Amino acid sequence: MRLSVIVPVYNMAGEDKLKHCLDSLLTQTLPADDYEVIAVDDASMDDSLTVLKSLQSSTDRNLTVLHLPVNHHQGGAKNAGLAIALGDWISFIDADDWVTPDFYERLLSKAEETGADMVGCDYSLVDRYTLEPGKIVHNHNGEQTGPLTTDKYRRLLLDSGSLVVKIYKRHIVFGPEKTKNFASFSEEEERTRRIEQIERNEGRKKIFPEDIFYEDNAVAKTWMLRAKHFAYIEEPLYFYLQHQASTVHTLTRKNMDDRKEAARLMLKEAKAQGYYGEYKEEIDFAFTVLFYVNTLFSVMRMKNRGEGGIADPYRYTKELGEEFFETVPDFRNNRYYRERISEEERNFIDTAQQSHLRFYLGYKLLWKYRALRYGKS
Repeated sequence: MRLSVIVPVYNMAGEDKLKHCLDSLLTQTLPADDYEVIAVDDASMDDSLTVLKSLQSSTDRNLTVLHLPVNHHQGGAKNAGLAIALGDWISFIDADDWVTPDFYERLLSKAEETGADMVGCDYSLVDRYTLEPGKIVHNHNGEQTGPLTTDKYRRLLLDSGSLVVKIYKRHIVFGPEKTKNFASFSEEEERTRRIEQIERNEGRKKIFPEDIFYEDNAVAKTWMLRAKHFAYIEEPLYFYLQHQASTVHTLTRKNMDDRKEAARLMLKEAKAQGYYGEYKEEIDFAFTVLFYVNTLFSVMRMKNRGEGGIADPYRYTKELGEEFFETVPDFRNNRYYRERISEEERNFIDTAQQSHLRFYLGYKLLWKYRALRYGKS
């Protein structure tokens, strides 16, 4: 098996989102026996499992449907899929997105042409189902590609791009010591046993952290450093649906807490895997953005203080700053911080470190003024 595609699914039946995604995977130009699709229903409360079972019964492609009895977020669903994946290559796709018919053939061909063990492409932001590109996001650049050197690793650590818009050789995901293919040491009965375990909420090795959003951030840096050669197709072959229910558009206490936890895990992973020392500046900057900058200004703009929201944003952001300033005390000396964080945000962060009350009141007054002047909330 050349490729395993893992699809975490949670409440995606509506508006045919799940059907569009799976249709794009089950009609790939790859030969049918070259790849498998593993769709993992993460205890959905809608008709997602029914849709998956219907697609499974009507396709001649290799579609495995797993059902988790307990929701463990995308990390748990990805782990379940990885537990039975047969492919020499691994890929992931969000269940509300879709790809061009030749997406995987193009990426695998690029790998064969270049000898790459990780291949990516651009993606397109759209607000409806279409195969016409919308806003194109350049997920990488040519300075990151080819056989990977220290300089290119630094560039990949800074701008890792979206995890789902890539394919990975098996050793990148599982680690170099665990590259043996599932099929080479286990009979089909063993795979069936594992599926039964997974559907009893057992038997998942936790490659991704579970029960949190932003799980990709915890592992992406390690994956970049496990790659030896990165290739990139500068075309939008992946379609990323923009809608208000997506994680990036949802501001809740849970999302903010999970973002912080993902950043902590990323930092912990870098130290545990032994690359923090060599790439300290890049990892510290990634932590700064994910843990503090993005979270701080997201919370300051949140309106919801009720159920699911943050009842006391002043205290929340104060404690956020205290943890950040203790974790990365020399953040101001980081060259990427100076280059990539706007002057206005740096000034606010300086104020927050000196006096959180002054920062909090000043930021609120500024945004109230802008709302009055420009008519925006």
